[in-house]
Amino acid sequence: MATTLPSTAPRAHTAETAHRPVDYVWAIARISLGWVFLWAFLDKTFGWGFATPAAKAWIAGGSPTTGFLKGTGENALGGVFSALAGQVWVDWLFMAGLLGVGLALTLGVGMRIAAVSGGLMLVLMWAAELPLATNPFMDDHIVYTIVLAGLALSGAGATLGLGNLPVVRRHPILK
Repeated sequence: MATTLPSTAPRAHTAETAHRPVDYVWAIARISLGWVFLWAFLDKTFGWGFATPAAKAWIAGGSPTTGFLKGTGENALGGVFSALAGQVWVDWLFMAGLLGVGLALTLGVGMRIAAVSGGLMLVLMWAAELPLATNPFMDDHIVYTIVLAGLALSGAGATLGLGNLPVVRRHPILK
C-alpha cells in the first residue's frame, strides 16, 4: 500500500481556508523582515541616529551607500564595491530597493519580486564583505536571503497581509 506524504506546496488561501499555525509564523517573519528593510530606508533617509546620524541623512545630502561601500576597500571584492560608493544612481537604486522590498514584505504583496530583488541586494552586500570576519561563508545576509525565498515559496503574503486580495490572485506578478 502506498503512503501519501503531505504536500509542501503553498496552499491557495481563500476566505474559507483556515490558516495553519505555520502560516502565522511565516507572516510574522515576513512582517519582521519587511520592517528591517523599511527601518534601514527610514534611518538612512532621515538620519534618526540609530545607524545614520542626522548630518549624514539622505535628505541632508548624505549618501546612503558611502559608509558601507567605502569600508569594503580592503576586502576581496572591495575595489569593485568601493568604486560604487556615493554614486547617485547607486544611492537611488539602493534606497528604492530598501523601500520596495520593505513595503512588499510588510503588505504581503509582490512577494516573488521582493524575494528576488531583496535576495540580490543581500547577496551583493554579503559579497562586499568577503572574506567574512566571523565565519567562512555564512552571515545574516545569506540567512535573510534564504528566509526571503521561504516567504515567497510559502505564500506568506496571504496571512496577515494583502496577498489574498482578488487582484493579487488574478495577477501572478503581484504574488
